[in-house]
Amino acid sequence: MIQSMTGFGEAAGSHDGVHYSLEVRSLNNKYFKVSTRMPEELNALEPVVETALRAKLSRGSVVVTVNVATQTEKAALEINHHALSKYIAQLRESPEFASGQLHIQLAPLLTLPGVLQRPAETERKLDEIRTLLLKLLGEACDHLIGMRRREGLVLREDLMSHHRLIADRLSVIRERAPKVVADYQSRLQERVNALLEELGRTIDSADLIKEVAIFAERSDVAEEVTRLAAHLDQFEELLFREDGRPVGRTLDFLTQEMLREANTIASKSSDAEISRGIVEVKGAIDRIKEQVQNLE
Repeated sequence: MIQSMTGFGEAAGSHDGVHYSLEVRSLNNKYFKVSTRMPEELNALEPVVETALRAKLSRGSVVVTVNVATQTEKAALEINHHALSKYIAQLRESPEFASGQLHIQLAPLLTLPGVLQRPAETERKLDEIRTLLLKLLGEACDHLIGMRRREGLVLREDLMSHHRLIADRLSVIRERAPKVVADYQSRLQERVNALLEELGRTIDSADLIKEVAIFAERSDVAEEVTRLAAHLDQFEELLFREDGRPVGRTLDFLTQEMLREANTIASKSSDAEISRGIVEVKGAIDRIKEQVQNLE
């Protein structure tokens, strides 16, 4: 089933008196990119989080946010006495302190870098937190993937509407193309006869047939129409693939090939009806190309 690259999922849980909430957001990206926002004491778990995400998602710019809330005494920061003593010693060595102009106050010192620190997480506790975060990440990813699949279904319906328009215009072009040569032969025959009648001369029918054959070869779009129709069939097949493999990049490449065939048809055609049809085809392909950028 196709998926959008845009989605959101969240999950929450508690461990040892600490509440953890986790959010996963994904946006369009040509590649797979992960950004994590979590408390400093959990930074060691970033590689684990990214590995777990890669197992579930293939493309997109993914942001994982982890918030931690503690309602117990564990929320208190620890004082780094070594850092605090170092700051005080430096202040006492200053000329202002020696002259009595500087009075050391404890409260401002606590705001200095490195004085207040979160308790260091033990390896055992990190393992427990890792287990919880991976569980929450799995739940959040399930919600995100569900949203991406629902949006993917909406995108598929929109893409199929453009697919149907292209198929309809191709049918008209395929039916009209042989008539273009016949109309050209008829017009050429009339113009030549009118001109030769004024001059009192005739033309060898072989020369006329040769000129029509040259025009027919130059304006023949049957091969391009066939290839474009084949691309359309493959496009539909990919949209309804159920093996779970990402199709966004393949569809993007396929639309480029579709546009190439449409441009060739447009350059070969001198018929107004075919030209109008191929303009609509190219417009639909452009809209498809925009939309497939949203697919994983």
